[in-house]
Amino acid sequence: MRLTLFQKNIRKLSDDELLNLFQKNIETEYLGELYKRYMHLVYGVCLKYYKDVDQAKDAVIEIYEKLQADLPNQQVKNFKSWLYVVTKNHCLMELRKNKSRKIVLTSNDEELTFFMENEVELHPIDRENNSEETANALEDCIKRLKAEQKQSIRLFYFENKSYREIADELKAEIKKIKSLIQNGKRNLKICLESKNEQE
Repeated sequence: MRLTLFQKNIRKLSDDELLNLFQKNIETEYLGELYKRYMHLVYGVCLKYYKDVDQAKDAVIEIYEKLQADLPNQQVKNFKSWLYVVTKNHCLMELRKNKSRKIVLTSNDEELTFFMENEVELHPIDRENNSEETANALEDCIKRLKAEQKQSIRLFYFENKSYREIADELKAEIKKIKSLIQNGKRNLKICLESKNEQE
């Protein structure tokens, strides 16, 4: 899977440039690229709070949807730090809705350090190995997915669409789309690991 010229150029932009372009044009491509850079960190913080992988993954999507709605009207000096605050507040609000769940807090310094430095991967593409060989392997694995998983994975990861947008496009319930993406990502991971073992 070769990157388009637009995709190559957008990856070269700084956080501030992507933020400004999104707020000016309200085009999800810019926000998608910006969020993708820190999505694994958002996931890490959510996992620390929820102690549940699926709930943390759901939160990653919910926070992205929140950014789509709220970010155009926000004054943000440092996107990464601002995103940390948004992520933490989202987790706390969700935990408070379910009072039977114990809220686990860590010190602000410890948590912020985790967010700024930790590298927990969520995206199926190896961020450190974006070679053409890796891209081809990923594309081959995507082709092996069931039709609905394949569609959902492409729309979510490569077109940066939200659960709701994908559900509307595929005429399915959001819960089903979440399941398709989670299962599709797991199948991709298994496929890619199998390819690595064969090399």
